Amino acid sequence: MPIELIPEWQLTIEDETQIAALLARSFDTDFGGRSYFKQRHHLRLLWRDEGQIIGHMALTYRAVRLGAKLVDIAGLAEVSCAPEHRGKGIASALLQRAIAGAKASPAAFFLLFGTAALYAGAGFRPAGNPITYVEMLGARTGAVKSEPAETLQVLALRDTGWDGTAPLDLLGTLF
Repeated sequence: MPIELIPEWQLTIEDETQIAALLARSFDTDFGGRSYFKQRHHLRLLWRDEGQIIGHMALTYRAVRLGAKLVDIAGLAEVSCAPEHRGKGIASALLQRAIAGAKASPAAFFLLFGTAALYAGAGFRPAGNPITYVEMLGARTGAVKSEPAETLQVLALRDTGWDGTAPLDLLGTLF
């Protein structure tokens, strides 16, 4: 089954409904019936089986501040696979497509917040940068938070090295 890459604004109502249902089955967190958790993304990667979305990843493209430098990054969020289809390589295939897309973009790094073995296998490495971000609770703006990044993982997309000690300001919410 080919992987679909759909810009956020081209998602159909049916796509949004199916993604929301998949996220509800995949996460303990309440997404409020939305097809996204905190904020809309830029692109979605979808895997369908007989018209049903069974695999999903959301991609964000944005600038962040790493120490004194403004850096363009790709961000990965809301990785999910229908429970009955796990272990079939769907998430791995989606992730490889996401990495290829990120490498073709102007982004210097690909970031995510997570700990699944899938990420290490794809080349992501833990980063302990102190991070600053805007907290969102139930799609409502909260406080500006500064704390250690416990689950931040980074994949360099260029020859530039990641400074794991520099403060990371996400200039917005987590993704």
